[in-house]
Amino acid sequence: MSRILIPYNPKLKLLAKELRNNSTLGEVLLWKKLNRKQFYGYDFHRQKPLLSFIVDFYCPELDLVIEIDGNYHNNETAFFKDSKRQQELEKYNLKFLRFTEKEIKYQLLNVLRSIEIYIEEYEKHTPGPSQRGE
Repeated sequence: MSRILIPYNPKLKLLAKELRNNSTLGEVLLWKKLNRKQFYGYDFHRQKPLLSFIVDFYCPELDLVIEIDGNYHNNETAFFKDSKRQQELEKYNLKFLRFTEKEIKYQLLNVLRSIEIYIEEYEKHTPGPSQRGE
C-alpha cells in the first residue's frame, strides 16, 4: 500500500512557520513528546499544511491528524470550520484525534495514552512492509 501524498497550498508555508514560532503551551508540551520520532518511532510534523488548511500535528505514516482545540473552538463558527476541514481531510483517509488545550496541560499522560491506543490499533490493522511485499 503506497502512501497518498496530500497536496497543499504553498502559500500556507509562511503562515505555518509563524504558527510554529507562536505555539500555544499545549502545542509545546505535546510537541516535546512527539518530536524527533521519540513516540513509538513515528515522524510527526507540527503546523503542517494539508490541502488549504494547517493542522496542528500530522503523522503521514499513521494517517493521523492531531488537533488541539483552544477556547476559540467553543463558538459555532469555529466548530463548523473545524468540521468542514476534518471532512475534507478525511477524504484522504486521515483519522483525527482531538484534545483540548486543558487536556494537554493537565492530563498529558491520558492524552499520550490515547495516541498510544490509536497507534496500537493502527499497527494491528495495517500490514508492515514485509507483509505488503516491499
